[in-house]
Amino acid sequence: MASRGLILLTFSLSLLLLSCSSTQAQLSANFYSSTCPNALSTIRSGIRTAVQRERRMAASLIRLHFHDCFVQGCDASVLLDDTSSFTGEKTARNNRNSVRGFNVIDAVKSQLETLCPGVVSCADVVAVAARDASAAVGGPSWAVTLGRRDSTSATLAAAEANLPSFNDGLDSFATTRRRQCPSAAGDGNDNLAPLDLVTPNSFDNNYFRNLVQRRGLLQSDQVLFSGGSTDGIVNEYSRNGRVFSSDFAAAMVRMGSIEPLTGSQGQVRRVCSVVN
Repeated sequence: MASRGLILLTFSLSLLLLSCSSTQAQLSANFYSSTCPNALSTIRSGIRTAVQRERRMAASLIRLHFHDCFVQGCDASVLLDDTSSFTGEKTARNNRNSVRGFNVIDAVKSQLETLCPGVVSCADVVAVAARDASAAVGGPSWAVTLGRRDSTSATLAAAEANLPSFNDGLDSFATTRRRQCPSAAGDGNDNLAPLDLVTPNSFDNNYFRNLVQRRGLLQSDQVLFSGGSTDGIVNEYSRNGRVFSSDFAAAMVRMGSIEPLTGSQGQVRRVCSVVN
């Protein structure tokens, strides 16, 4: 799948999470088995519907989880709207006009509030949604441990500091991209340019094959295969999609355990965009 978010996330997870530590908190795969037994099936149904409506939403939901966890942990802080007391993460340079899927999470959360009011956290919805989105487009699935709580604040500065940048351009595919993204102001700002022209709506390893062929669109992509220490990993993933899928799933499990709020920490928001 060639959404900018998913691909950057994929390699970031595969590399960064092998070395960064994650907090193994008191999370459990059956956390809602008695308090909201239909929680997981409700989330899965909502995500499948959203992805069937728009295939690209799968990558967006995975990226949403990524951008949540990399800023003060997996606490749904990315979902909070700005308030008079804080400026949240939505307007950070790597979130503004690019991170999406909030409406999907809100719709699923609304269904859960009808079933089990005040029980299932927004942070858990985001984590499960990422897994179900991957599976919906043929990607790997993984066990999601549950019990995260939601933060009561968000920080623009933390998002600016902790999210990887993908701003720098690359001269690959210049002619094709200029047609889709003309230089004249306002002529192409809303156009989408897939990172993988072959299978833009499927979860596969074509992104890495493109890098080997020097067809990475962004500098932050092609630098992963440019004579450095990551060339071997790119080569392996380009040849073996199963290894890529397995490593991706393992990385997602680890990412989902980055500094979650548990127990009496935080809260379970009833509406994901605002604090109770």
